[in-house]
Amino acid sequence: MKSAGEIKQIAQRTIRDESEAILGLIEHVNDDFYRCVELIFHSTGRVIITGIGKSAHIANKIVSTLNSTGTRAIFLHAADAIHGDLGMIRDDDVIICISKSGETPEIKVLLPLLKLLGNKLIAMVGNPSSYLARSADLVICTAVPKEACPNNLAPTSSTAAQLAMGDALAVCLLECHGFTMEDFARYHPGGSLGKQLYLKVSDLYINNEVPRIDSMADVSQTIIEISSRRLGATAVMENDQLVGIITDGDLRRMLQKNIPLETIRARDIMTRNPRTIEKDTLVSQALDVMRKNNITQLLVLEEGRYVGVIHLHDILKEGII
Repeated sequence: MKSAGEIKQIAQRTIRDESEAILGLIEHVNDDFYRCVELIFHSTGRVIITGIGKSAHIANKIVSTLNSTGTRAIFLHAADAIHGDLGMIRDDDVIICISKSGETPEIKVLLPLLKLLGNKLIAMVGNPSSYLARSADLVICTAVPKEACPNNLAPTSSTAAQLAMGDALAVCLLECHGFTMEDFARYHPGGSLGKQLYLKVSDLYINNEVPRIDSMADVSQTIIEISSRRLGATAVMENDQLVGIITDGDLRRMLQKNIPLETIRARDIMTRNPRTIEKDTLVSQALDVMRKNNITQLLVLEEGRYVGVIHLHDILKEGII
């Protein structure tokens, strides 16, 4: 087993080697790269991405990124392709073949079959002189000086480079399509990222009680209202108009002052001009308001009228942090 210092040095060296490999890709973003983006953008079909080994795993990830950002894509394993799965390719699809060497046996068998189909072929390859590069219509070079592996064998820097170039391709297409936050939310409705873009305060506050007391209510009534509604606060009203908020913290601070309780009314301990939020506001914005003001609840308004409370716990339950 290596020492702690040696382990740290190995990890740092690996990250440094991979980051340098990725930075080296900048010089390979050339006219061919532009033509690849142009080809895919104007295509009426899908992007079929294929590869073998570690390149196949990278291909799968790039497919996921493209699909989630508005470009239709399908993964086709190179080995499966030569055993029947070529049938999934349509006439108007664009094919991207990913390989470090561009010379693997499966790729060599697959390429003539792809050429027979007549689809446009993009090579994402580490060797621009390889069989794959020579067979392709366009080439995206992902050459790296060396692998981060000390034996220069295990795909490390090369797969990092493929991944980075795939992300560059996806982001270019995203911006060309004018892909918006609303589009992203539509494609990610089940995740916390999507919820940040579509979940509104109105979706959450309706599940809560609506605590409210009159400004002339005594301390006993105030405590009962806050504890029974289980939201840690209550709105204070005058003539059906919101005038303040009382939190359980306000009550604790009031009790520490040893003031005769029978003389105190809600208006004496409330915070005037409380933090509020309109019900159609995004929950992510409500969370920002809570964080900036170090509070755990907001009074919810509908066209200026108090309708309820949204609590920090409601937001955390949805996985938005």
